[in-house]
Amino acid sequence: MRELAAELAGLAAGSAAEAADLRRLRRLAAGADPWSRAAPVHVTASAVVVHPPTGRVLLRWHERMGSWLFVGGHADPGETAPLRVALREAAEETGLPDLAGWPEATDPVPIHVAVVPVPAGRGEPAHEHADIRYLLATGQPDTATPESPAARLRWHRLPAALSTVTEANLRLTLQRIEPLLG
Repeated sequence: MRELAAELAGLAAGSAAEAADLRRLRRLAAGADPWSRAAPVHVTASAVVVHPPTGRVLLRWHERMGSWLFVGGHADPGETAPLRVALREAAEETGLPDLAGWPEATDPVPIHVAVVPVPAGRGEPAHEHADIRYLLATGQPDTATPESPAARLRWHRLPAALSTVTEANLRLTLQRIEPLLG
């Protein structure tokens, strides 16, 4: 899990809560399989997808959680690089063909890490996601296509996105990108 540990090594926390979450993530990265869905807390990777020319953010309706979230999710077997997980999940959930790190396309770093609760459901007990979040951009926002009818996608200007998400940790992520979107 060197890729995960290396990704987390240089991160600085922006708050006391994020510092605690980052410590938990680093402990996970030092363990046997931090991506294992069998563990009560496991690593996930998410993407905040933006269209920089219009300052819009893409949100996905998550039926199980009953709220608007970022795209992202679990690693597939053999995946160990969080950025690759975020890119793959974002492409699968949006159909966007041109996703790339932003504002730097090469070697993007996480913009936020957060350990978030996930309620029991669909045969899974309650657990936690240790989520690593990246900022990705598209130049083709009108081609976004949801992976299923239940997984609606919606573009929002940043103020609307901030009022649409219900979790404080999601608002914090959005607040961090506000200076970049202008």
